[in-house]
Amino acid sequence: MNVLNLLRIAFKALLRNKLRAFLTMLGIIIGVAAVIAMVAIGQGSKESIQSQLSSMGSNMITILPSSNVAGGARLGGTSVNTLTIDDVKAIRKQAENVSAVSPAANSSGQAINGALNWPTTIYGVSPSYLDIRKWALKDGIPFSDEDVRASAKVCLLGQTVVTNLFPNGDNPIGKIIRFNNIPFQVIGVLEAKGQSSFGQDQDDAIIAPYTTVQKRILASIYFRTIYASAVSESASDAATDEITSILRKQHRLRSSDEDDFQVRTMAELISALSSTSNLLTILLTAIAGISLVIGGIGIMNIMYVSVTERTREIGLRMSIGARGIDILMQFLIEAIMISITGGIIGVILGISSAKLITIFLSWPTLVSESSIVLSFLVCAATGVFFGYYPAQKASRLDPIEALRYE
Repeated sequence: MNVLNLLRIAFKALLRNKLRAFLTMLGIIIGVAAVIAMVAIGQGSKESIQSQLSSMGSNMITILPSSNVAGGARLGGTSVNTLTIDDVKAIRKQAENVSAVSPAANSSGQAINGALNWPTTIYGVSPSYLDIRKWALKDGIPFSDEDVRASAKVCLLGQTVVTNLFPNGDNPIGKIIRFNNIPFQVIGVLEAKGQSSFGQDQDDAIIAPYTTVQKRILASIYFRTIYASAVSESASDAATDEITSILRKQHRLRSSDEDDFQVRTMAELISALSSTSNLLTILLTAIAGISLVIGGIGIMNIMYVSVTERTREIGLRMSIGARGIDILMQFLIEAIMISITGGIIGVILGISSAKLITIFLSWPTLVSESSIVLSFLVCAATGVFFGYYPAQKASRLDPIEALRYE
């Protein structure tokens, strides 16, 4: 008996019990749809994280203060002061793999425009900060090195601050706002960046010369952060090694001393968050894959029932010349058809679910071709694995005993 005839017989057998066949497929449909949706959510989250972090500057290197181990515990960066302008100058002068450096000192407070106020954060940085963060101006001009040297009271506003201090759509350029009662002239408005991967509103910020923030707001010579940019993404590791060596010399640390600073790259952060996202995707996919196993068990159960119901039919086919391999292939093809058909419906449902999740929940999703191909392969394997034993049982029936079966 050729394969075409076996396909025709299997198809007719399934049509005779359409509802039962559909209910058998249901486990496969749900399993495949769940796997595709979970993988899409995981891949979408990973792409979103990488995109958001890259928008902050894929070559960016962050230097934070930290203490040497004291009393068995390491203090956090907000508890110690180790970074100064001399460190910034040394990195700028000596690090060959660094293209730009900017110190950063920040303070939280109230921004005020007339009767309107908004709680925000002011960041004191150098002009190169915008290049390091890949942050463009929507309107106005950036402050200059001369403004830094003069500790000028000028600033750039993020879109969130503009929206809350100038709700009527007034142009803020040239206006005077106050931050903690210190007047600042607005000379520029920053392009919107949106939320970071940590949920922080990047546009809720005021950017000003670091000397102005240090002298007039913080009254401190220390920095919370130093930002640097490697000459290329591939040079980030070399730049990190250079910065570490330079800062150890600057801070006069002995070879036995631990660093009193931390150097982090965006590549490390992207890798760490991507690993977390991958682990979560694997976990969710494994949970969704349980539905496939349950669906496979359903196929095996129904195929056993089908063999029992069609025992006399099997005996009749064998008595007129059908071989055991023909009977085995007939029932195996039925199992595979149930599995593959369920897989096709599951793929359609999974892709639709991913789209609906993006539309209604605003979660990033990305349906990959590999997840679809993998789903089909798993469906075929499920049909073969769970359909083989009932099919083998059918092929080994004794024709005489089968014809006598009531």
